[in-house]
Amino acid sequence: MKSPSQDAPLIALLDRVAMADEAALRELYDMTSSRLYGVAVRVVSNRDWAEDVLQEAYLNIWRIACDYKASLSPPMAWMALVVRSRGLDFLRRRTTGHLDHNAELDDTISETVAGDAPNPMDVADASQQARALHRCLDTLENKQREVLSLAYLRDLSHGELAAQLRLPLGTVKTWIRRGLEQLRSCMGRLV
Repeated sequence: MKSPSQDAPLIALLDRVAMADEAALRELYDMTSSRLYGVAVRVVSNRDWAEDVLQEAYLNIWRIACDYKASLSPPMAWMALVVRSRGLDFLRRRTTGHLDHNAELDDTISETVAGDAPNPMDVADASQQARALHRCLDTLENKQREVLSLAYLRDLSHGELAAQLRLPLGTVKTWIRRGLEQLRSCMGRLV
């Protein structure tokens, strides 16, 4: 598991990409493309297609880097989600034009996106909830937001949080409990 300090270079690069810094995008690509290519291959099951997906993903990262929030997700997880989304979109586009011509691809898509794939309404609801959660997180004190983010995004226990942040265990538990109560109340008003 990466620590926040290990994510710092990627976060800084994403911040620069958000400001249309082409050199930052090249550096980000050099640092992350091999891992993200692996994600693309797993999604589309074809190395040539994965290259196309990866290119689309980095173009998308260029366009939406300003939407990245380090407090909500580690940079590699966010970029992997972009790659996965581009891969699924790629598979959907391919099947639209080749419905009867490629049964094997249909099987791959069925295994990848069948059943659990959200419909457009679910995606819209999730986006609305994500925006509401982001607004609610902004209402928390910085330390409280940091503790909650580390607890849930990095999957750290109360004891690990206390040790990492050099805080008493009781303080960490209280901040998490109060933060969750505030988030629950805020989300109830917004969603």
